Amino acid sequence: MNKYELALVVSAKIEDDARTEAVEKAKELIAKFGGNVTNVEEAGKKRLAYEIQKMKEAFYYFIQFDAESDVPAQVEAQVRIMEPVIRYLCVRQDA
Repeated sequence: MNKYELALVVSAKIEDDARTEAVEKAKELIAKFGGNVTNVEEAGKKRLAYEIQKMKEAFYYFIQFDAESDVPAQVEAQVRIMEPVIRYLCVRQDA
């Protein structure tokens, strides 16, 4: 198993419950495809480097997980179509 980190940039225009639900859904997707979530870090509301969909701020979340090499692509395919997520990035962490 490899270690990965999924960074989610979630819209600041939605309510707290919807934001939490989006992060929970991402965690469920990781588990569904055989991954094991090890840590979830909420970095809070931050100013974006450039405007995205007329938003200047968004909430950042970092989800660390262990999974096989095919899991990140499957997770990204599902996260891509989640409406509250405006940007995402899944990277492999070095040991």
